[in-house]
Amino acid sequence: MPPWQRGSNENTNGLLRQFFLKGTDLNDISQTELNDMARLMNQRPRKTLGRITPEEAIAEELAAFGSTVAPET
Repeated sequence: MPPWQRGSNENTNGLLRQFFLKGTDLNDISQTELNDMARLMNQRPRKTLGRITPEEAIAEELAAFGSTVAPET
């Protein structure tokens, strides 16, 4: 991992610790619980995204991408 990504990775690890203790075996966690945790994390505003959520950021990117793609004829 490049050094400039380390801070983001460490921050994400800290957020994950709110849900799972260090050393937790994720094989013991149901897929529903993992999905719920991912949903909660993606709905949390991030400073690096200008205080919008990752969910909102990807929706904006997909909308922008969709408007640049030529329609099928």
